Amino acid sequence: MTNPPPPGDWTDPTWSAQPSSTPPDPTLVAGQPVPAQPGPVDPYAPVDPYAGAQPPPGAPVPGYPPPGYPAPGYAPPGYPPPGYPPQYPGYGYPPAAKTNGLAIASLVLALVGLASCGITAPIGAILGHVAQKQIRTNGEDGEGLAKAGIIVGWIVTALMVLGIAAYVAVIIFAVTTGASSDSGY
Repeated sequence: MTNPPPPGDWTDPTWSAQPSSTPPDPTLVAGQPVPAQPGPVDPYAPVDPYAGAQPPPGAPVPGYPPPGYPAPGYAPPGYPPPGYPPQYPGYGYPPAAKTNGLAIASLVLALVGLASCGITAPIGAILGHVAQKQIRTNGEDGEGLAKAGIIVGWIVTALMVLGIAAYVAVIIFAVTTGASSDSGY
């Protein structure tokens, strides 16, 4: 068995005095240049706010069709125009029906009868009946207005008749009691 040579005298038989390749460049990493470190940023340096906002040449401009495409709203012959499709029947709100004018007049005249001592109330009640007949035949709106005109009109008319009857009764009472007391003197 042999002992190894002392450290200063030992040589590696696979190593030669000449390097096999050039030493690596410290400015290259994996064959690519090392980027320089960023320096301090000047906060007062002018900055273009629109830098990079321009589309590259040949790119479509927003709001306009790309080259080779038709303008917006163009439809080839035989095709429907672009946009929303037509609404299917039966969807959405139904068309508003017209309110019967006599029904409105009926309620107005019945309510005015409250302030006019019942003079216009019977007219309002009668117009309410006519309006109900028109509503049934024409399919118009206003049935509630006509019914309210009838109810209010007849109630005010009944109160007016009762008021007139009470007024006549008071007059008759006054005449009959006053005539008998005058004859006794």
